[in-house]
Amino acid sequence: MLLQGQDYHFRSPANCLDFQEQVHRLGMVDEGDGSPIPCVLVLARAADMEMNELSIALAERGIRMARIDVDRCVDLALTIYTDTPLIELDRWLLRPILVWRRHFELSALPVDPRTLTGSYVVDQWRSVAGWLTDRKDWGHVNPTRATCHLDRLTQLSDAAAFGLRVPRTAVTTRPGRNRPGGGACIVKTTGRHLLEPRPGMQHGLFPRPLETSRTGDTPEPAPVIVQEYVPSDTELRVFVVGERCLGYQVDKLDPAQLWVDPDSVSVKPTEVPAALAATLLALARHWRLQVAAFDLLVTGSEYVFLEVNVNCDWRWFEHRAANDDVSTAVHDWVATRFEELRGAGQGR
Repeated sequence: MLLQGQDYHFRSPANCLDFQEQVHRLGMVDEGDGSPIPCVLVLARAADMEMNELSIALAERGIRMARIDVDRCVDLALTIYTDTPLIELDRWLLRPILVWRRHFELSALPVDPRTLTGSYVVDQWRSVAGWLTDRKDWGHVNPTRATCHLDRLTQLSDAAAFGLRVPRTAVTTRPGRNRPGGGACIVKTTGRHLLEPRPGMQHGLFPRPLETSRTGDTPEPAPVIVQEYVPSDTELRVFVVGERCLGYQVDKLDPAQLWVDPDSVSVKPTEVPAALAATLLALARHWRLQVAAFDLLVTGSEYVFLEVNVNCDWRWFEHRAANDDVSTAVHDWVATRFEELRGAGQGR
């Protein structure tokens, strides 16, 4: 059902746009004395513009940022020292202080996983990237050992436990048989909103109304989420950055409009009520999230939790709202956390 009528495609180029990587490759920086350089290590992909902006912001603060991009890592010169918290990336000896994994999806590796070589490459990077993002002798943003189990269903049960209203929900391979709440329903993926069957080409799997007249009793090849449709006055996206909440009011006509017709979506900054902010911050601490985005419906005086996005992208919301509040908050938080960890002499 979710594969029908989804015409969203995004081509993700593998061109390097990272400022710090460019100037280091061009030899425009001091080589130093060979001592390990403290750094923020990012595991991402080349098209991660939030991290490209972070690279510039950290350079302005004199903080080294290095990155391993999943779509550019096949020919990477990388050595990881397992007995010390050091890595050698290209010709640079680095000491990661803070590690952030974002959009490092193995499906973006430029190999064919159906071949022996491709299967080998994917398996090796799965193990090494997992170890890098779990290693305990440096600090982490949104540590994967906590967030890798934060599926959409766990999110709903935890949000309800913290006092937020959640839509009535069923998980089923027979969506035509299920109507949680008894009225109109929305169908959602239990997994990611984007699939990448070919490296560099992403396909959207976005929420859509359940049409039982078309669905009938046809089975789905995998379980989907069927959720009651909750009429709302508007939507909220709340970015949590450290102990701050930054809110945007989002007005759209249907759940998928954000992706399929973004120019018609209205976004504007809004204050987050203190009680709601306290609940979202408590959830973020429970899930060990330092930077994340919460999506909620506003219906009267009530807030309905939809999901939390760990790999949240904020530049689009800032562009539509004509501000850069989240970027500024993220850059300040990363720089401050880096200095705290470096000052403590450890990466924990």
